[in-house]
Amino acid sequence: MKKVFTILTIVALMFFVTSTVQAQQENAKTEVKKEVKKSQDEAGAKEMKFHQELKKRFVEGGPAFMGIVLLILILGLAIAIERIIYLAFADTNTDKLLNEVEQALEEGGVEEAQELLRNKKGPISSIFYEGLERVANGEGIDAAEKAVVSYGNVQVGQLEKNVSWLALFIALAPMFGFMGTVIGMIDAFDKIEAAGDMQPSLVAGGIKVALLTTVFGLIVAIILQVFYNFIIAKIDSIVNKMEDASISLVDMLVKYKK
Repeated sequence: MKKVFTILTIVALMFFVTSTVQAQQENAKTEVKKEVKKSQDEAGAKEMKFHQELKKRFVEGGPAFMGIVLLILILGLAIAIERIIYLAFADTNTDKLLNEVEQALEEGGVEEAQELLRNKKGPISSIFYEGLERVANGEGIDAAEKAVVSYGNVQVGQLEKNVSWLALFIALAPMFGFMGTVIGMIDAFDKIEAAGDMQPSLVAGGIKVALLTTVFGLIVAIILQVFYNFIIAKIDSIVNKMEDASISLVDMLVKYKK
């Protein structure tokens, strides 16, 4: 009887301990969920507050110059995104392409190498095709090299297309911001002159408009400048690959002719 009582006591204790642990785990999970929900709510509130504050400041800055600065940002981002996509497709694995062209030359000659390049995209493939075209027409290596250099310049122009517009927008954004600043200060002094008294309430609005247009103009210029530098770095990388690959192609053609 004592053994049965002892066993029942142990089972009851184990059940009690298990229930207590489970209850603590449930409480812990509930607390974690509450904290997560609280953090999400706070983040959402901050994000909404930021958007509302941004909209408020934009309206306070005046629709004229703030609208122009916003238009510059939209156009600049459109050009930047288009260039980034174009450059992503223009980038090529030059080592792989050179190996494929060399193998095609050894197996089937210039015709097979040209056929290979017809199915390839990118400026380097186009440059290779122009060089091989000269060889296929019976012209010498010098003619092929000149064709590669000339067509390479054409491809560089394609890579840099519309980048000058992006540089223009980077310069225009702070200029319009500063113009809004000057106009805001003029408006503030006009109010002082009309009132005949230097009161802070008279000039605060004009000065605030001046500062807001300057801030937004600088922000737009900074954003576009980051994209511009990235695009220029990408273009330089592709151009370097083009030059190295062109030299390798000429060496390959010299070897093929021999």
